[in-house]
Amino acid sequence: MVSQRIRFWPLIQIIRRVREDDLWANIRSLIRGQLSLLKGNAKKDDNPTPPALFQMAVGYWLSQAIYVAAKLGIADLLAEGPRSSVELAATVGTDATSLFRVLRALAGVGVFSHTGADSFGLAPLGEGLLTGVPGSLRATIITIGEIHYRACGDLLHSVRTGSPAFNQTFGMGLFDYLRHNEDAAAAFDEGMSNLADMLSYAVLCAYDFSGIRHLMDIGGGQGTFLRNILKINSKMMGTVLDMPSTVDQAKRRRSSVSCERLVYVPGDFFTSVPDGADAHLLSGVIHDWDDERAITILTNCRKAIHRRGRLLLVEMVVPEGSANCFSKLLDLNMLVMTRGRERTQADFEHLFNAAGYRLTKIVPTLAPQSLIEGVPQQACEW
Repeated sequence: MVSQRIRFWPLIQIIRRVREDDLWANIRSLIRGQLSLLKGNAKKDDNPTPPALFQMAVGYWLSQAIYVAAKLGIADLLAEGPRSSVELAATVGTDATSLFRVLRALAGVGVFSHTGADSFGLAPLGEGLLTGVPGSLRATIITIGEIHYRACGDLLHSVRTGSPAFNQTFGMGLFDYLRHNEDAAAAFDEGMSNLADMLSYAVLCAYDFSGIRHLMDIGGGQGTFLRNILKINSKMMGTVLDMPSTVDQAKRRRSSVSCERLVYVPGDFFTSVPDGADAHLLSGVIHDWDDERAITILTNCRKAIHRRGRLLLVEMVVPEGSANCFSKLLDLNMLVMTRGRERTQADFEHLFNAAGYRLTKIVPTLAPQSLIEGVPQQACEW
């Protein structure tokens, strides 16, 4: 093993020679990084890690390796026990040596386990890559690794122009692209459905839906979120409003919830929202749009809701200040993917007021998202 210890006498000699030279800035940076590594390493034989900023910059190396494993279905192949990379490569049709290198890297971060010289197993962390299990992230990761990854590669375009890099990269907007690409749309819809499944229970544990007789999930996709709410609230009626193509697909996937309590309605929330519900739910919808279009959606909701109705948004709330928060990174994703954004409490208050609502409370959940409740401003006339 190569020794990782710093030989301090040669280092001191170098410092004496360059302290008056421009090289000092580079040497100082190197010393600072190495001293930080020495302080952080618990064992003398630990492999030193690169500077933290460098690790952040190459984060896409890891994200793309996870995407490859998700796309190839490696976790499903390891569900019954460890297998060799040669065997896995033959099954999925890849180069065995290259696949080994990907699996070795992912085993190093705990996605898989390296059980032998050429044998890999599924680690607990990697179970999120399994297909069709509660909490599965496989479809979402495939979407992230394909369309999100390519759009994010042109983040600079969005920063320079204020326009979505996705449009620049793919030649059309995200939702138009999904309408024209069935495979991408299928992965996107499955990923959103899986996330909605997890998120719905986080919201149900935090918010009391009793008293709502008819809940409309606006932009509700396949209806996963609303179905779970109806399962817990047996006297509630539910309506999913979404684009005609989404509704047609959802109707072909009828759930165990009685059709008498759950109906799907095709429509366009930019044009109008149907009457009849006493509460409107929008989960992960408003962050897709800029303020102007978000206000249009919420105004259409306000026109359709009665004066005692409720508006329920499920969104991340960006904290003020410099706190490290996932919502701030997701906001960059919205910058490149759509014209949307993540918002602070003040931002949501602005949207609510502009659309004729009063923000009443923000309820944290077990998920990164919160439930943001609003009621109609009684003085407004529509």
